[in-house]
Amino acid sequence: MISRRLRPYIEDRLNQMPGVVLLGPRQVGKTTLARSIASRKAKSSALYLDLERPVDQRRLQDADTFLRAQAGKLVVIDEIHRAPALFETLRGIIDDRRAAGDRAGHFLLLGSAAIDLMRQASETLAGRVAYVNLGAIDALEYPHQVGNTDRLWLRGGFPESVLASSDAASLDWRRDFVRSYLERDVPLFAPRLPAETIGRLWTMIAHAQGTPLNQARLASSLEVTSPSVGRYVDLLVDLLLVRRLRPWAGNVGKRLVRTPKVYIRDSGLTHALLDIGTWEDLLGHPVAGASWEGFVIENLIAAAGERRTPYFYRTEDGAEIDLLFERGGKPEIAVEIKRSSAPTLSRGFHSARETLKAKESYLVHSGPDSWPESDGVTAISLTELMRKLSE
Repeated sequence: MISRRLRPYIEDRLNQMPGVVLLGPRQVGKTTLARSIASRKAKSSALYLDLERPVDQRRLQDADTFLRAQAGKLVVIDEIHRAPALFETLRGIIDDRRAAGDRAGHFLLLGSAAIDLMRQASETLAGRVAYVNLGAIDALEYPHQVGNTDRLWLRGGFPESVLASSDAASLDWRRDFVRSYLERDVPLFAPRLPAETIGRLWTMIAHAQGTPLNQARLASSLEVTSPSVGRYVDLLVDLLLVRRLRPWAGNVGKRLVRTPKVYIRDSGLTHALLDIGTWEDLLGHPVAGASWEGFVIENLIAAAGERRTPYFYRTEDGAEIDLLFERGGKPEIAVEIKRSSAPTLSRGFHSARETLKAKESYLVHSGPDSWPESDGVTAISLTELMRKLSE
């Protein structure tokens, strides 16, 4: 099993809170991680329920009685988004246990849709649960005895994909993953939205990886309205499959780009949507540079955790920072990303740094080494900067 960096954090939150809501797309490893956490307890002190299994659904027909009978156990409930009515029951149980002095470690809830699930939970479980997002395997978690980071970039971070026996098997898995989301999850989470159109939009975003979201152009290509495109993108963001990276919009006296960028969050899904199956296919494809940028951004955001807020920065006259971390309301770390082992800094990056005066500046490249660049910029590998961010 691949060790996930979030495991100690989840266990710590369970020691402090009555429950934890673990969010992430399907097949990202939530169930494996939850079972691993539960397995560290005595066999009689943990219970796993999967709301896709009829037998577990029957157990929860009288959820209040059944769950109250599990006092003293960590109850893991998978696919919690299938039973939103459970949140009301959980609130009553948690409050009663709190009143009796039992204040932590009751429930670990797993779900695939962030916005709806958090809204439903926040209405009933405010102050009673912590929220944790689990993404794909990142470059610090990736077992390098399996291969180098280039393999992780090509295949993406879903465990079944990155650990597949061959690139062809990995690509087949990712194609099936995309198909299952369109055939199963889109109708589940958004029954009134056309799955086929959302699939076409997903592919268009892959082609335009890392570009500002142009709803009007996408609407014209899809023959739908611009507000419809907005709803479709919202769904893909909600399913944790697409990242909408916001532009930094502080008051610096510059004319700033205000449109968010969009990225497919997992590089392997980007490549599957574009029919990129091998390393040679990837290096020869026009999306390679943008795909690498998205891969680096997703890994750095995962390493930075919740302490920093990610943005990009761009002015209308060309000053640009690929990834800007803000902390305490101030720009902290500026990052330029280059798919090269001998990169050079752009003039626009220098101009943006001078304006924002970020505390640290880095040039992330594809090689393993680090060295000082001009004007206080450090050229650095992806994994080394991830280590710095996660300290």
